[in-house]
Amino acid sequence: MRRYTCAYTLLLLSSSLMGQEAAQSPPAPTAPAPPAWSAGAIRFSGLVDGYYSLNFNHPASGSNLYRNFDVMANQFSLNMARLTLEHDPDPVGFKLDLGFGKAFQLFHATEPGGDIMDWVPQAYVSLKPTQMKGTQFDFGKFYTSAGAEPTETHLNWNYSRSLIYALGPYYHMGMRVTQPLNDKLTVGVQLLNGWNNVQDNNTGKTLGLTSAFTTSKASWFNTYYTGPEKTGTNQGKRNFYDTVLLLTPSEKASFYVNFDYGTERYVGGGSQDWIALAGAARFQVTDRVAFSPRLEYYYDKEGWATGQQQKLKEFTFTAEYKMVEGLLARAEYRRDWSDQAVFERGAGGVFKNQTTMLVGVVAFFGPTR
Repeated sequence: MRRYTCAYTLLLLSSSLMGQEAAQSPPAPTAPAPPAWSAGAIRFSGLVDGYYSLNFNHPASGSNLYRNFDVMANQFSLNMARLTLEHDPDPVGFKLDLGFGKAFQLFHATEPGGDIMDWVPQAYVSLKPTQMKGTQFDFGKFYTSAGAEPTETHLNWNYSRSLIYALGPYYHMGMRVTQPLNDKLTVGVQLLNGWNNVQDNNTGKTLGLTSAFTTSKASWFNTYYTGPEKTGTNQGKRNFYDTVLLLTPSEKASFYVNFDYGTERYVGGGSQDWIALAGAARFQVTDRVAFSPRLEYYYDKEGWATGQQQKLKEFTFTAEYKMVEGLLARAEYRRDWSDQAVFERGAGGVFKNQTTMLVGVVAFFGPTR
């Protein structure tokens, strides 16, 4: 089974997705930005994120199935601690993330390059020539462009990540180029080792194509990856399409829809396919309080993603309270269910559903991107 894995403006969201930060993400909650931390031209940011999760199935393994990163059940857990050093390209820049905690162990569960990769979720250099009208080149390890959710908890609307996030790509090693065509549309090309691997597992390369169209009320992001992902062979390509539509009709309400379709070709013919659809909303009730429901459907047609042919669904409801600047708490109810008995119950039992309650606290500082 595979690893289980609004204060932002739309312009910042587009930059985060297409250039500065490869991950697509809905806008973060409205709040005063934490104070700037810097040493000369280098900016610092970081976070510490912990939670308690109660699984009503009381699984003997102590794990919540199909979760990233709230994987530990019925115990207090450190999700992640992260420190970031970065310098915007002028014309040369860089970004270095140092990460600790269970989240980054899960993040790198399939990495063939060794345990050292667990501590470096991102590391890349950037070049933005002044004469090339906004073109930016990045080389190194960076977060995927696919999906509506970034890696860091406080940049998400919910505490737990969607199935689309948990069962999709996390990061890539390679080169990417982004080019703004006008003030609304940015396009990009990526040449990568593959999915979730700094050290390549074959001699083939994965091609990525991205686009981001942003306006004041709506944004549309598209990502397509194609290439061989099987160990030791370049036969049988994986094709994956991800699209996110983000609507921001007001400062108090935001919505997104995320759709995925993927297919893994067999070497001798045939394929494994999967399809997923998620929708979420965020309602900013006051400056400190917000609510975020999410509903999702994931059809693992041949069991490629989960190891089991099944139709998965999940509903999540998250309440957020901003205690002080740079410190927030979230309480979350989530229910996952399947048409197959896949969820562990007690010692040896299996159910078709899993219900959890969670309380998480995140402290963060520096630029929130």
